[in-house]
Amino acid sequence: MFYRPEIDNHGLPHNPFKAIVAPRPVGWISTLDQDGNANLAPYSFFNGVQDIPPMVMYSTTGRKLGIDEEKDSLTNIRETGEFCVSIVSFDLQDAMNISSAHKPRGDDEYKHAGLTKGTPNVVNAPFVAEAPASLECRFFKEIELPGHAFVILGEVVGIHIQDQHIRDGLLDITSYKPLARLGYRDYSTVTETFSLNRPDQ
Repeated sequence: MFYRPEIDNHGLPHNPFKAIVAPRPVGWISTLDQDGNANLAPYSFFNGVQDIPPMVMYSTTGRKLGIDEEKDSLTNIRETGEFCVSIVSFDLQDAMNISSAHKPRGDDEYKHAGLTKGTPNVVNAPFVAEAPASLECRFFKEIELPGHAFVILGEVVGIHIQDQHIRDGLLDITSYKPLARLGYRDYSTVTETFSLNRPDQ
């Protein structure tokens, strides 16, 4: 099949685009509002974009479903200039799902999901203490996209890794099985890895 997203109806029961661009890592974006209230929300349009200096991005549609206001994560980053990203492991899938619910501004998603606020070293926003790895980030740039969507770029200024996931000097992601978003309501986990050397190395 072929279709042009801006013109054609794909004719399928659900939009296949997100199933094509998959798997996508799931990152919890945590922020503080100006009154010091914590907000936590999972995003699957999230990834690293470079390593020197380390930078990450996530994108958001900007508005809550059916509510004419900006999402709390975006508002808080604009106000404070910082955020954290916590990696979601297989064991934290239920907590992640609970934290995805749309709650009134100021509600504590950590409490609803049974999670602990980790104490940051560089920024003020807490991270998820139970996460296998978390990144403290300073806001770098916002890019507006069509459809009232926004890409947020952040520079990683602090990295937390739980010691049990470092084996023989390497981060062993199979020890915590990071959660990945597929299309529709589907998820997967990374349970095995393999290595390939470049032809010129």
